[in-house]
Amino acid sequence: MHRSATQEATGGQMEPQWDDMKVFLAVARQASLSGAGRVLKMDPATVGRRIARLEGAMKAPLFVKSPQGYTLSDAGEKMLDYAESAEAAMRGAAHALDGPSESLNGQIRIGAPDGSANYLLPQVCAAIARDNPDLDIQIVALPRVINLSQREADMAVTVSRPTAGRLLVKKITDYRMHLAASRHYIRDNGPFETLEDLKSKRIVGYIPDMIFDSELDYLTDLGVHRVHLASNSVAVQLKLLAMGAGVGMAHDFTLPSHGRLRRVLADKVSLTRSFYLVRHQGDQHSARMNRFADALSKGLRDEVHRLESQT
Repeated sequence: MHRSATQEATGGQMEPQWDDMKVFLAVARQASLSGAGRVLKMDPATVGRRIARLEGAMKAPLFVKSPQGYTLSDAGEKMLDYAESAEAAMRGAAHALDGPSESLNGQIRIGAPDGSANYLLPQVCAAIARDNPDLDIQIVALPRVINLSQREADMAVTVSRPTAGRLLVKKITDYRMHLAASRHYIRDNGPFETLEDLKSKRIVGYIPDMIFDSELDYLTDLGVHRVHLASNSVAVQLKLLAMGAGVGMAHDFTLPSHGRLRRVLADKVSLTRSFYLVRHQGDQHSARMNRFADALSKGLRDEVHRLESQT
């Protein structure tokens, strides 16, 4: 039997094909054969056979099976970098073959915490969509960190800078936060003159054990240890404040949407936080993704500035 040129170049080891890489990436991201099968529209048994064939070709186990599912082995972790690079290259080639276009097309999914997802992204994405009628934009609003490695989204807006992973991270803008309460709550429960006054007020905030990022732990720094009315959703917290349920931290860019709310102790408490845009490292060579990221970042900066100037 004659050895192929590929086998000669690799010392007899077969190089994986792109179809194999797609199956590998699906299992790595879904952590199960059944999950990968749903993504690939393939029977789980077939997915398992494809992974076994790939492991045989690579002469190394790529996954470790456990009660929690399929996790990458050391060899699998090494392959992941190359597989994601190949995926980005294939995606970039597909967009290049579409030919030059003044507008964006296809589908792009953005993950974001619900504060920015509710009060900023709708306006920004609607404007981008108007300029790009062939583009489909999806907003995933979750009160947790979006897992880009699992391909939950193409990019994510975050409130802190990730320190691990193969990611592109760029600061978008700063935003401000203040304590706020409804006009009626302030009238009926004043005064609000010092931080000591907070001790006698009902507090609205996050559910303490569901704070998914330390940047969101606003109240601890103020010495507040009891949250009387709590939610993992910014939108719910603001509705509670607007209904006169108490006092809590509010993003300044949300206040124009809640006319009943007023800032309190603004000269005593003022927080500055930041938004970051996080992307897959392999997308840095995609002109399409770069153009969308630039439009999204500029739109968010402009919208934060516009809304904060109204407070």
